[in-house]
Amino acid sequence: MAEDQSKQKPKPESVTVDAETKRNRLPYFLLSVRLKYVKLGYHYLISSAMYLLLVPLLFIASAHLSTLTIRDFVQLWNHLKFNFVSVTLCSGLVVFLATLYFMSRPRKIFLVDFACYKPEPARMCTRETFMEKSALAGCFSEENLAFQKKILERSGLGQNTYFPEAVMRVTPRPCMEDARKEAEMVMFGAIDELMAKTGVKAKDIGVLIVNCSLFNPTPSLSAMVINHYKLRGNILSYNLGGMGCSAGLISIDLAKQLLQV
Repeated sequence: MAEDQSKQKPKPESVTVDAETKRNRLPYFLLSVRLKYVKLGYHYLISSAMYLLLVPLLFIASAHLSTLTIRDFVQLWNHLKFNFVSVTLCSGLVVFLATLYFMSRPRKIFLVDFACYKPEPARMCTRETFMEKSALAGCFSEENLAFQKKILERSGLGQNTYFPEAVMRVTPRPCMEDARKEAEMVMFGAIDELMAKTGVKAKDIGVLIVNCSLFNPTPSLSAMVINHYKLRGNILSYNLGGMGCSAGLISIDLAKQLLQV
């Protein structure tokens, strides 16, 4: 019996090998973090390559100019004054460097105007009305209703919050058709107001970015806007979905980078 039990016990070496094998299967996060910083360093190196090349040249030129005296500058001016070729080359070089500098700088992007869609007063819903509709739905327990009430009190939603028609029904009917109608109402209402405020025509829009976290139909919401306003065929269209509410900042940064290019 003692010999059989000793045969059944696993050896420590095999346990160590199995642990090492499982550890090797896991992703090496430290390496991924290092690669992230390598990519960032490479990005900064490429974006500022021109400045890194010009700094040594400016340092050498300044060191050379510091050795010249006023008499040397007078002689140089007299030489250039009667030498048309040298003056032309120097002027062309200055213009070329100035043009290269101003063209390589990122252009400033400004927010000219914005518009937010405000629904009709019939869509307004208070906290009490929302809790009453939730209780009449008949699909929530007392714990669910208590949790909803706690979320309403802590979320910062006021008494003038708007809800879509499909949610405000006594028996809610969340379907694709009503969700599409809600998206069209919000997007088209905001775009119409923005065009009226700025005077921008639909054919002048070159970049379109739409961000929606929960509702991601096919065709996309950006395609819905393009087809509704008959936007031009070469428009740059981006549809961000499933990235949360914080993707609004990502979409603004994306629009900034596209306009700079």
